[in-house]
Amino acid sequence: MAALFRLFDFSQKVNYKNEVLAGLTVAMTMMPESLSFAILAGFPPLVGLYAAFIMGLVTAVLGGRPGLISGGAGATVIVLIALMKSHGIEYVFAAVALAGVLQITVGIFKLGKFVRLVPQPVMYGFVNGLAVIIFTAQFEQFKTIVNGQSAWLSGTPLLIMSGLVALTIAIIIILPRFTKAVPPSLVAIIIIYVIVLVLGIPTKTVKDIAAVSGGFPPFHIPAIPFSLDTLKLIFPYSLIMAGVGLTEGLLTLNLVDEMTATRGNSNRECVAQGTANIFNGFFFGMGGCPMIAQTLVNLSAGSRARLSGIIAALTILCIILFGAPVIERVPMAALTGVMIMVAIGTFEWASFRVINKMPRQDVFVGILVALITIWLHNLALAVLIGVIISALVFAWESAKRIRARKYVDEQGTKHYEIYGPLFFGSISAFNEKFDVNGDPVNTIISFKDSRVADMSAIDALNKLTERYHQAGKKLQLQHLSADCRKLLKNADDVIEVNIIDDPEYTVATER
Repeated sequence: MAALFRLFDFSQKVNYKNEVLAGLTVAMTMMPESLSFAILAGFPPLVGLYAAFIMGLVTAVLGGRPGLISGGAGATVIVLIALMKSHGIEYVFAAVALAGVLQITVGIFKLGKFVRLVPQPVMYGFVNGLAVIIFTAQFEQFKTIVNGQSAWLSGTPLLIMSGLVALTIAIIIILPRFTKAVPPSLVAIIIIYVIVLVLGIPTKTVKDIAAVSGGFPPFHIPAIPFSLDTLKLIFPYSLIMAGVGLTEGLLTLNLVDEMTATRGNSNRECVAQGTANIFNGFFFGMGGCPMIAQTLVNLSAGSRARLSGIIAALTILCIILFGAPVIERVPMAALTGVMIMVAIGTFEWASFRVINKMPRQDVFVGILVALITIWLHNLALAVLIGVIISALVFAWESAKRIRARKYVDEQGTKHYEIYGPLFFGSISAFNEKFDVNGDPVNTIISFKDSRVADMSAIDALNKLTERYHQAGKKLQLQHLSADCRKLLKNADDVIEVNIIDDPEYTVATER
C-alpha cells in the first residue's frame, strides 16, 4: 500500500513545480485530441473528455510506472466506430467495460511480460509510424468547411494559421536555450493565446471543434439487454480494443523505460488500464489507453512522478466544470505546433544512423511495421506482423547455425557433438550430419551445447534412433533435458541419458 501511494511520500525526490507544469501542458494537448476522436467516432464530445479524465486519473494512481499518460486515445476509439454506427453508444459503453475486464485478466495472469517478445526493429517501426501519424494528423487543422465540404485553408486564414504554428514551434525550440524552468510547450500555448486574444486575430479555436462544458461524469449502467447474444455481439470489439490498448500501452511503457533508464511493471499497467476502462463503461467514457504523444510531452516537460498525470486529469475535470469559456478560446494553431514538435521528438532519428549497420531483414521489418502503422492506423496488427516476420527470420537464421563435431574415440565409438538448437527449422540440416551406414556399431550424440526445443525435434530423434536400430547399431543420446527424456518413450531400450550432467533450462519471468 505504501508503494502504491508513494506519491504522498515527501521523502521521495519529486520536483513539484515540474510535475504541476507538465500536468497542465499535458491537459492542454490531450483535450483537443480526445475531442477530435470522439467527434470522429460519432460520440458526444463530452464522452471524449470524460475518457481523458477517467483514464488519466486511474492509471496515474494505479499504473505500472510514473510518467505514463493515458487518455481517450484514437487507437482504441477507431475499433468502436463500427459498433457505434450499427448499435449505438450504449453498446459501446458495454464493450469498453468488457475490454477492461479482459485487460485486468491479462494483468492478473501476468501475461504482460510477453511484450518483451517485441524486437527492437519493430519498436523502431512502431514509434516512427506513430510519429508520422501524429504529424500528418495536424494537417486537418489547416482545413475548413465550405458548403458542407472539407477544403484547405487559403489566403489570409492560411497565412494566419501557418504563422501562428511557426511561432509556436519557434518558441518551443528557442526557449530552452534561455531557461528550462518552465515547459516550453506551455509557454508557447500561453503566448499564442495572448497574442490572438489581444490583437483579435481571427483563427480556429478549441470551440470550433466542440463545446467542452459539462458536469461530473454520471454513473450509468449501459442500457442493453444482458443476454448471450449481446455478449457475442460486443465480445469481438472488446477483444480487439483490449488487444490494441495493451499493445500500445505496453510498447509505450517500454519506450518510457528506455528514456528514463527505469523499469515499469507491465502487469500492473494492464490491471490499471482495465480498471480505468471499466470505469469508462459506467461513467460515460469512450475508453482509451496510454497515449505516446502526451507521454512524451509529459517527459519532455520534466515529469518523472505520478503527480503530473493526476494534475492533468484534474485539470481536464476542472475545465469541464468551470473553465470551458477560457479553454474554448485557445487557438488550435498553438496546439498544432505543440503536436508537430511532439511528432518530431517521437521519431527515432537514430534509426537512420544505424540503418547501414542493421541486418537487412531488420531494416525490412522496421520499414514494414512503420508503413502498416501509417497506412492502416492499426498498431496491434503492425506489431503482430513485425513480431511474426522477426520470429520467422530468427528461426531461419537459427536453423542454419546447427553444427556437428565428429570424432571416433579409442574404443571405436563415434561421437557427434551438436552445436545449436534442434527445432522444426533445423531438422533437415541435423539429419544430413549422420552417416548411419558408415558409422560403427556404437554411436553417441551429445546435446551438451544444444537444446531439443520442440516436438518436431523429438520426432526427428526418434526416427534417427530407429534408423540406427534397424541397421543393427546402438545409438546413445546424452545430455538431454528432463522434459525431452520423458517424451522419448519409443526409444527407451536404445537411449542412454546422462541425467547427472544434464543442464536445467529456465525461462526468466516477471514476479
